[in-house]
Amino acid sequence: MPELVFFSGTMDCGKSTLALQIEHNRSTRGLVGMIFTRDDRAGEGKLSSRLGLVTDAVEVEDGQDLYAYIVDHLSQGGRADYVIADEAQFLAPGQIDQLARVVDDLGMDVYAFGITTDFRSKLFPGSQRLVELADRIEVLQVEALCWCGARATHNARTVGGEMVVEGAQVVVGDVNQAAGEIGYEVLCRRHHRRRMTAATSRAAALSPDVLPVPPA
Repeated sequence: MPELVFFSGTMDCGKSTLALQIEHNRSTRGLVGMIFTRDDRAGEGKLSSRLGLVTDAVEVEDGQDLYAYIVDHLSQGGRADYVIADEAQFLAPGQIDQLARVVDDLGMDVYAFGITTDFRSKLFPGSQRLVELADRIEVLQVEALCWCGARATHNARTVGGEMVVEGAQVVVGDVNQAAGEIGYEVLCRRHHRRRMTAATSRAAALSPDVLPVPPA
């Protein structure tokens, strides 16, 4: 039976790499996929991995009907045996409903890839809808690590190495950004709660301890 599968994980855990692997495995068996993405690090209309792999994709727009897009593609003689949706957290809940309809009405597997929560640990609306509708949720087993060595479970937004907790939910960036740029870092829950990034932890380690001064 066709399924809507949600592959979730933090940033830097290999979601896009797995999406590209699924596309490769199926294409070598003669299957044709429809690949959607949004706000990929490589630019518009691209699905890319930090390992350097990249392929063309359909850039999803605000208000676009993904079900209608696929039906129109098929009605014009195109072929699609399965669907991949990368950066699915950026899709609107209604677009997730459309992907579920692709599974139910067109009989295609849909593989959605995305992070679950934003830099404030709040669910992305697209990810929330996937949790509600997916036939299966797969948490990726390639664990990203916090700077302390613990398993990373949270995505932090940084500016100049310092964690920020205010701003728009969607700001395109990546891990390992240059100083002064908006970037992201994966942290364990403890250090996300303490707002302690790799940069601020190094600064704290270099600072001399402040000892209590007894009264005169």
